[in-house]
Amino acid sequence: MKILFVVTGGIAEYKVVEAVRFQVKAGNQVKVVMTQMAKQFVTPLTFATLTNDIVYDSFEASTENPVAHIALADWADQIVIAPATANFIGKMANGIADDFASTVVIASTAKKRVLPAMNVNMWNNPAVQRNIEQLKQDGVAILEPAVGALAEGYSGKGRFPDAEIVNAFISEPVEKTATTFSGKKIVVTAGGTREAIDPVRYIGNESSGKMGFALAQKAEQLGAQVILITGPTNLTLAEDSSIQRVNIKSVADLQVALERAVQDADILIMAAAVSDYRVAQVADHKMKKDDFNGELEIKLVENPDILANLKRPASLKYVVGFAAETNDLITNAERKIQKKKLNMIVANDVSNHQIGFESNQNAVTILRPNHANVELPQNDKTVIAEQILKLIDQEIN
Repeated sequence: MKILFVVTGGIAEYKVVEAVRFQVKAGNQVKVVMTQMAKQFVTPLTFATLTNDIVYDSFEASTENPVAHIALADWADQIVIAPATANFIGKMANGIADDFASTVVIASTAKKRVLPAMNVNMWNNPAVQRNIEQLKQDGVAILEPAVGALAEGYSGKGRFPDAEIVNAFISEPVEKTATTFSGKKIVVTAGGTREAIDPVRYIGNESSGKMGFALAQKAEQLGAQVILITGPTNLTLAEDSSIQRVNIKSVADLQVALERAVQDADILIMAAAVSDYRVAQVADHKMKKDDFNGELEIKLVENPDILANLKRPASLKYVVGFAAETNDLITNAERKIQKKKLNMIVANDVSNHQIGFESNQNAVTILRPNHANVELPQNDKTVIAEQILKLIDQEIN
């Protein structure tokens, strides 16, 4: 089993050292993330020595993998937060991701186990108890603290439990329960299309496919059967991925693949950047510049609007489009959602290079008929993908 320990700052942290050691000796793969305060109690070197791996503590420290927080979130079979402070519990319960550790936790769909340890008065605080109840509702497993002597010199509920109890709790099998999209077939399109000029040249766009791939991979993690139709990209899927990948180039290729894929699909997410125009007459040989006296005119003709004209089978209950705009974002998105008869459109400003095509991050506005617009602030595209899928789940269920 792959276990990710997220260690937060508390005096009980020294007990987590033994828990990590136990899981390593049990044959599990173990990695450790530490908050900045956690490093004040136990040095990262201690955990690095036990796990024979680096300890992750900040975005800046992970320069070899600029999206290490997502890699860790996807790697783990379960995440153990120990000791869990009142502060970190509050972050989890309210979806706050303001440092490396909390971002890893919020980006992961893995089973989460929380082991609180704090002063008895902090534990009994109504806000803390509300947060604990929220985590339970979210499916997080909680090992409540023990009663006994506290670091403050008196007794109460708040102690980190004994090693035997902790090790048994962490070692419980991760239940393979039905997930959000179990039994659903989701078709996702990604990347940009290319329209040939001649055998070596084409008209294309800057789409990297990252947003579409993030949506496909998150949908798979949530139990869906996924077909990913993608234009040319350097992105890859995990070797053990169940996603069916269909590679296309032109809009014509996309149309054929899409019509086939949606026949028994439940949801379509059209994240691909589709070319609006194609070359009227594609040359059958490489054109030479000497043939054009310094000027070359290419006639373009409009491509069909695939999404607007798509024949939708009875099974297809929810269709999502994307609006990548450089100006009048909301106005253009509102026009598209009506024209294409969409259940949702995800609008983003691609003129902003921090969230544009090649970026690992995005910030979007989600529009739905008869709903207030939802703004998702800048975050990793994997996090944005998960938030989009949660909204879809709310709509169809």
